Amino acid sequence: MASAPLDLRLLSSFLAVVEEGHFGQAARRLFLSPPAVTQHVRRLETELGTRLLDRTGSPVVPTPAGTRLAGHARVLLAASNAALDDMAEATTPPAGRPLRVGIMGHGSAELTPASINAFRRARPEVAVEIRQLDFTEHVTALTEDRVDVAFVRPGPDDERITADVLTTEQRIVVVPEGSALADARLTGATVADIADLPFIRVPGHTPRTFTDYLYFDDEARRRSTAYAVTPQEVLTGVITGTAAGSGLKSFARYYAWPGAVFVPILDAPWVSSYLAVRANDDNPEVRIFRALAVALSHDPTLTAAVRGPSPEVAQPFKADEEPC
Repeated sequence: MASAPLDLRLLSSFLAVVEEGHFGQAARRLFLSPPAVTQHVRRLETELGTRLLDRTGSPVVPTPAGTRLAGHARVLLAASNAALDDMAEATTPPAGRPLRVGIMGHGSAELTPASINAFRRARPEVAVEIRQLDFTEHVTALTEDRVDVAFVRPGPDDERITADVLTTEQRIVVVPEGSALADARLTGATVADIADLPFIRVPGHTPRTFTDYLYFDDEARRRSTAYAVTPQEVLTGVITGTAAGSGLKSFARYYAWPGAVFVPILDAPWVSSYLAVRANDDNPEVRIFRALAVALSHDPTLTAAVRGPSPEVAQPFKADEEPC
């Protein structure tokens, strides 16, 4: 009986013959020549001082000693493979953290997917995770490190966050098609006209900057009994006749729900959407994403549909812009 450690190469060849029942097939499985496999088995038999395989018939079968060794071989080879896998994992540099992109509602309209796709082309080795934000996460998604960049509106009022203007759009309200205001979908309405609409409620911890935007600086005084933290919840309240909502003009393109009517507000100040990031964030991927988004915000082919006419000349929807 050999006192030297068992050679794993010899055990691998031996176990392949046991499992294949044939020296030639074992050799093909191991990408070795049949003589090499035969030599490995003979060396192992010599070291252990016993015959391990019965070669008299077909298929080749293990002797009683060979059966016992096969069990040990499986354990030893499995342990060896596990050790190699573990060390490979330990010595492989960890993948970089993905860039987490938060999007409130539809973000900055067409600029949102354009910015994400531009970053993916520029940095194909960096994973991108998309996270949908609700109205209450206007600030906290960034300050609590749940996202790295965020498409939000309006600009967060928090010294921990810096933001770039991406789009500037006309304001709209969304009402059920049975509303008396629905007829103004083409002509537009004024802030005074919407004062008594039952605007959707939001949770008390929603940032004040967002509620000021949502309720036209509290000019829209009445509140519904329905609550919402996402555009889909707003629209559910609208089409069930329990609430009204507000947004930017591009909202109509992204949320054209049957039963919901979008009315432009002619005398409300236009509002911007922003790309927000943590102030002084030194993540190079954040800087790259931010630079790409800002550059795209100056591309007239992307922003024309969003911005429409100049803010100084606010207009209602054109007939071909009316949502289906």
